[in-house]
Amino acid sequence: MGDSECEEGPFHPKAKRISGSKNDSITRTPINRSSLQFFVFCQGFLQLTQLMTSGYMKSSISTIEKRFGLPSQTSGLLASFHEVGNTMLIIFVSYFGSQLHRPRIIGCGAILVSLAGLVISLPHFVSGPYDYDYSMSGSLGNTSDICLPHRETPITEVCTDNQRESKVVLMLLFFGQTLLGIGGVPIQPFGISYIDDFSSASNSPLYIGFLFAATTLGPAIAFILGSVTLRFYVDIDKVSAMEIHITNKDPRWVGAWWLGFIFAASMVAIASVPYFFFPREMPKEVRICQRSIADMTKEEVKEELKNKPQDDITLFQFIKMFPLALLRNLKNPVFVVVILAMINLSAMIAGLSTFLAKFLEQQFYLTASVANMILGAVNIPGAMVGIILGGAIMKNCQLSLRQATMMCITSMGFCITFGVPLLFLGCPTQEVAGLDYSGSSGPWQLITDCNRKCNCSASFFNPVCGQDNVEYISPCFAGCTKVNINTKTNRVVNYTGCNCIIVNGAIGYAEPGNCGASCSHFLMPFVMFAAIAGFLASLSHTPSFVLILRNVRPEDKSFAIGIQFLLLRVLAWLPAPVIYGSAIDTTCLLWKIKCQSRTGCRYYNHTRFRRWFVGIQLFFETCCFLSFCILYFLLAQKEKEDRPEEDSRATSPASVKES
Repeated sequence: MGDSECEEGPFHPKAKRISGSKNDSITRTPINRSSLQFFVFCQGFLQLTQLMTSGYMKSSISTIEKRFGLPSQTSGLLASFHEVGNTMLIIFVSYFGSQLHRPRIIGCGAILVSLAGLVISLPHFVSGPYDYDYSMSGSLGNTSDICLPHRETPITEVCTDNQRESKVVLMLLFFGQTLLGIGGVPIQPFGISYIDDFSSASNSPLYIGFLFAATTLGPAIAFILGSVTLRFYVDIDKVSAMEIHITNKDPRWVGAWWLGFIFAASMVAIASVPYFFFPREMPKEVRICQRSIADMTKEEVKEELKNKPQDDITLFQFIKMFPLALLRNLKNPVFVVVILAMINLSAMIAGLSTFLAKFLEQQFYLTASVANMILGAVNIPGAMVGIILGGAIMKNCQLSLRQATMMCITSMGFCITFGVPLLFLGCPTQEVAGLDYSGSSGPWQLITDCNRKCNCSASFFNPVCGQDNVEYISPCFAGCTKVNINTKTNRVVNYTGCNCIIVNGAIGYAEPGNCGASCSHFLMPFVMFAAIAGFLASLSHTPSFVLILRNVRPEDKSFAIGIQFLLLRVLAWLPAPVIYGSAIDTTCLLWKIKCQSRTGCRYYNHTRFRRWFVGIQLFFETCCFLSFCILYFLLAQKEKEDRPEEDSRATSPASVKES
């Protein structure tokens, strides 16, 4: 009988025994092995769409910052806030998972994720149209951003009572993220434990590797989706194309970030449907059929006993056992050290996934669309290949626990090696008139003799590049007195009569937009080194999960995964984006001031930005590498302690008599 006809194991409660048989043989009925494989496929697709929803927030985080005036610390907290809802329930849901109908709970969680995506898109519909700083672009009657010497006082922005609207927007965003976290609680832990319970020991690593590959593919699609949606203007549903006078290359451009959430929410809703039709339990995958207990070795009997479902226990017994099971797993040194390694690895991934697109935008003067496309097409697929390869190596090479740990040590060591050059690949800070490069700059530093009579307002932001290759935050601060507009496109061609721009002793002109920098040759090496480092780091992902599953009791698998996800969320995914965001904010040179309040950053010190960003990444990678080194010595010590016990059993009188 082939593998496809293998039935339930001899200890399965549904197996029928033939009484009176000498070998206590078992009568079994054929099952369809493809059922579990179809569940693996559905689980992979659901995790893909779930991570596409949460990953899309990271792909559009810089756009949301710009749209609602958020500092990076706040946007980092927003990006990680779905971990709050996840953390509140992850342990208890995972602990009670073995007593619940796991597929149906996964389906209900997916529906909540879909609703969360719709809630996050609501701020676009409850807020007013986006106003890009009263720029001159296409507005013939607006002279707020050019120099008018006869202007008596600087033009000040009209501060309406929009505090209530800002609070509503933030409440919706944070509530949506919380709901997203709650809905995602059962999806991955229940899916992994369900597959591991009913798959063979040889297939489990490959299935888990497939799931994590799908998990990685979700954010990749999210960044590609962000690349597409951010090409459209944010208010494409509120204004006509003729009213949009800036392009996506303009630093004030805000893309249609909300479109992606609606699309992702729809995909999650579709992925949730099959889960309401899966059974509570599936037959165990086995490779050998029609075997009697007497024909099985002791190791095979022990393996079958491990897979035997436990008797149902009451809710009170579960609650009573909860602290004991928690303490039992936390006393396991191998479990704790693996978790420590994964915390550092996850913290690095959380920070990079949240702010790497923004880093590329600022460092290499890319649009949000192009930065997202690079991440979605190069960096994230590289990590996905690493996860798949890690699972395949575990399956085909039959690695022991020590060998799997050595594989993780080697991959993280090379990851650090390829990460160090990133400290030196980047663009210098562009020269902006009036900025203090040693720290944050204020509006008073932008005023010089050439623009003092212009009475410019620092609240207006319409960057221009002077003929002298110096950037100014607006034509007014460049002392420009005239503007030339293309009557066909109604867009600015250039500004002339700029008193602050002197070229060869004559007054020069300025063109709209950033000056940029001639460092595009660094972009490709940076992306390639970052992609290789991500690939190497992801090789240790699947082996880490297998190390956990193989070092806890069979009845604790679901609970151990729950503890793992809880610790990763509390100590990595929740604080890491805030840490990265806070570090990024310290590199800001000029803050946007709106109604006397500091909001988003206009200019960063590129060198300091790069050193902080890459430095934190290398710190987490080094801590992960050291954790795996400690784990290797723990496993080696454990093997030494177990070897005398095995030798004593082999030389015992009972074993000699049996032989």
